[in-house]
Amino acid sequence: MAEFTSGPVHGGSTPTLVAVAHGTRRPGGPATVRELLERVRRLRSWLNVVEAYAEISEPVLEEAVTGLDGPVVAVPLLLARGYHALVDIPGRLERAHPHAVTARPLGPHTLLTAALADQLGPLRSSDAVVLGAAGSSDPAGVADVRTAARLLARRLRRPVPYGFVAAEGPRLDEVVAERRRRGASRVKVASYLLAPGLFHERMLEAGADAVTPPLGAHDALARLVLRRFDEARLRHAAVAPAA
Repeated sequence: MAEFTSGPVHGGSTPTLVAVAHGTRRPGGPATVRELLERVRRLRSWLNVVEAYAEISEPVLEEAVTGLDGPVVAVPLLLARGYHALVDIPGRLERAHPHAVTARPLGPHTLLTAALADQLGPLRSSDAVVLGAAGSSDPAGVADVRTAARLLARRLRRPVPYGFVAAEGPRLDEVVAERRRRGASRVKVASYLLAPGLFHERMLEAGADAVTPPLGAHDALARLVLRRFDEARLRHAAVAPAA
């Protein structure tokens, strides 16, 4: 689906994009979100872009949408499906704003794959790559991480297993150790995270030779935020009753 880059739609109100991150007590998390949203604004300067969080950080979602006029599209800054993306954010948004819809979470998507590959940089033939993720108790979220690992493997043309640092499933440190037993000279972890915080700190302790930074304010993520925004507003327009 092509990204829209033209100006506001005439004869109708352009929705406000409310970007909803999870939230963290680490100051680097909100700073990264703000840098990402600045890139989104540079790509589409006429669009009203608002920062919000599901928990911990401020402003929380309800505060962010208070006083917004016209339609709202919330884009979860989450890399996989799960409770926040599928239940929490849509439910709270519906109660807080009468003209709001929620977009799909960012991942999995080939734009994320491009950002991951860019963060990894050059690889040797003997290098092993593991996708490191927080993990999820939702089977849909686990499936999304599995898909993300498969997309990265296709791009790198080598196997890419995945491991978690905060959920049931394959543990990242065990997956890293297994790659070494298979003869990898170096093991690199591709961080499937948006921003720095506790989960990235755990990845740094998983025994890999290198761990990429979180995806952060990568241009590919900024384009993907707008892609999810456009998908949601077009879907809503298609099902909305005629005035």
